[in-house]
Amino acid sequence: MSEQLNVPTMAELMAEGKQPEILFWVGSAGSYDDRAKKITKAFVKLLNKANVNFAVLGTEESCTGDIAKRAGNEFLFQMQAVMNIELLNGYEVKKIVTCDPHSFNCLKNEYPGLGGTYDVIHHTQYIKELLDSGRLEVKEDTFKGKRITFHDPCYLGRANNEYNAPRDVLAKTKATLVEMKRSKNTALCCGAGGAQMFKEPEAGQMDINVLRTQDALETKPDIIATGCPYCNTMMSDGIKFKEKENSIVVKDIAELIAEAKNL
Repeated sequence: MSEQLNVPTMAELMAEGKQPEILFWVGSAGSYDDRAKKITKAFVKLLNKANVNFAVLGTEESCTGDIAKRAGNEFLFQMQAVMNIELLNGYEVKKIVTCDPHSFNCLKNEYPGLGGTYDVIHHTQYIKELLDSGRLEVKEDTFKGKRITFHDPCYLGRANNEYNAPRDVLAKTKATLVEMKRSKNTALCCGAGGAQMFKEPEAGQMDINVLRTQDALETKPDIIATGCPYCNTMMSDGIKFKEKENSIVVKDIAELIAEAKNL
């Protein structure tokens, strides 16, 4: 049975003279990476369930340029950003939601300087909004009795000081939340930030993602929850390295809420 997901594009809505509540910025990982596509689908299922009037840019969406900037190519970043800003402003976009903290940080904090000012929200913040307003409800006990530990993405936590929204959403699952010894503002990076995702690690005693996975394993979790596609990859690789993939799963918060609702 093929899933029927309702995903309108900005171009389609514009042709009908309509403006969505939010633009869902899918991001490069959410568009192309097979694992991250599952996060994208889970979030869309939640938007559909909550009857959110949203749209995506579709083929018009391009990389935010964040990775180029972190890798030191400011020229390429500005080229990407200005192109995106012209498109977003042309569509009169006001509110953007994304599952990627790197896109979130870039759109929120770096686009205004180039003429693109939007209300930018991370998907965990938006899911919390939907739950708080009653547009989405989690009454199911799917995860009751399960132990979940949350890994803070650097660009959501330390860079933008958002620690509560993901935890508030996870609390709705009725699972037992267990914190790692390094959490919130002392959380350790997964090792993928700052364009590190796309290069080999430097020589050392241990890869960062393995060290961070050890932090998570100390909490004896059933599930490691993430709020970033890159963190998801790094923690999944860490679990494989530790040969724990049969007993521990790594899931994005959107996936957990969608699963709790049997979507």
